[in-house]
Amino acid sequence: MATREISVRVSDRAARKYEEASEEERRKLDALLSMRLTEASRSTRPLEEIMSDLSREAKANGLTEEKLQQILSEDE
Repeated sequence: MATREISVRVSDRAARKYEEASEEERRKLDALLSMRLTEASRSTRPLEEIMSDLSREAKANGLTEEKLQQILSEDE
């Protein structure tokens, strides 16, 4: 499968974590992002619905609004 390099805007924290990851971890993250982007492009569901699903999944995994705000404020 052919691949291309793209630029994606992420938080400073996410960028640091990616840069600190091993080459193997980076390949896995690249593959995961590629799969998610492909999945989203094939979906006939609206983006808002996909985002809502991701939000529900994050909350089910313990991400609260307070934790999210803390994560976002760490990047400032």
